[in-house]
Amino acid sequence: MTDRPLDAQPEPEPEPEPEPEPEVLRPQGSAREVLREFTVLGLTSFGGPVAHLGYFRERLVVRRRWISEQGYAELVALAQFLPGPASSQVGFALGLHRAGVLGGLAAFAAFTLPSAALLVIAAFAASQLAGPVGAGLITGLKVVAVAVVAHAVWGMARTLTPNLRRAGIAVAAGALVLLLALWGAAVWAPVAAIAVGALAGLLVCRSEGEGTSPAEDPAFGAERVGLRIPISRRTGAVCLGLVALLLLVLPVLAALVPSTPLAVLDAFWRAGSLVFGGGHVVLPLLETAVVGPGWVSESQFLAGYGAAQAVPGPLFTFAAYLGASIAPGTEGLLLAGIALVALFAPGLLFMVGVLSFWAALQHAPGVPAAVRGASAAVVGVLAAALIDPVITSAIVDVPTAVLAVLCTVLLIVARVPAWAIVLVGASGGILLAVG
Repeated sequence: MTDRPLDAQPEPEPEPEPEPEPEVLRPQGSAREVLREFTVLGLTSFGGPVAHLGYFRERLVVRRRWISEQGYAELVALAQFLPGPASSQVGFALGLHRAGVLGGLAAFAAFTLPSAALLVIAAFAASQLAGPVGAGLITGLKVVAVAVVAHAVWGMARTLTPNLRRAGIAVAAGALVLLLALWGAAVWAPVAAIAVGALAGLLVCRSEGEGTSPAEDPAFGAERVGLRIPISRRTGAVCLGLVALLLLVLPVLAALVPSTPLAVLDAFWRAGSLVFGGGHVVLPLLETAVVGPGWVSESQFLAGYGAAQAVPGPLFTFAAYLGASIAPGTEGLLLAGIALVALFAPGLLFMVGVLSFWAALQHAPGVPAAVRGASAAVVGVLAAALIDPVITSAIVDVPTAVLAVLCTVLLIVARVPAWAIVLVGASGGILLAVG
């Protein structure tokens, strides 16, 4: 017998301790900060997608230290594998990394809208840059791209190719890109080169940094700020499914419901979902989409392409020009918005979908070595792009070569800000044209 009273309740069993909830990734910055940084980039990033990657690296990796070189290289490599505009995908992911979904949207809007607005104005004015001043401006901006890309390649090579093995992967990747371009396979060249780099990393980079993740590799800098993507895998799967669903449904709807906005949505969504390589590679798809049905004339298409070369930001904003050219007034504004969103959205949704699974994949056995190889291959891919098309299209004679050397020295040696290099290059190109 015990001394416990008859009406006493039995002592409750202790409740099991709750399992700790998984760590929630919190933004490191604010959407306002992202908006500010990408507004500057959206107003000053001339020279095409490869140059844009150089601008991003200089401002957000080197100066702001939002992310490590390795994390940035991962983003560039992933963007090369996915359909859509590579530089815009990288910019969107950087905003997502820094300030969550609002940061990603802020990065996209700030980087895209300045050039889109300028091209809509050009479409409504039915004008384009012409004559020696316009030609000289475009020449100067192409020269600026030489300096910006050279700076990015040099800086990334110092960090991402710290030994002969990774340097060899970079050289092989660059050579493969140039070789495939000669064989007429330039669209697939970056994807193939990075895939080969990842395979080479598996074979020769396993012994580097054993027991550490790529983000902890000292070769990638003291900051070592890895990717922080606050997106669940369920959300990522929904994004990937949405791209596929609309790719299948929109053509049916456009055929059943005669509507110009719906037809534009279908045409530009298809182009954005199926284009690999971004930038100039999307032009044939867009020409088929808008010139074929008679929405835009061949001369209008070429005029818009010329105007797109003279504005900062992504070349995909050419979609806004084309949409505005289809119809006048308010309807043209509506179509410009539809075309712009439809061309960009698939690539951004692809990036969200892949990044939502990346955090779980990057620590799997063999993945760190593959990432090291792929990151080194990114250096080779950018070096090949520096040669062709950046240098081959920008340097056409001795004066443009001298201007390119001047801009490169000012940027790399004198550390003049990139926006000032844009002014130097543009002014020099105009002087060469009118002089």
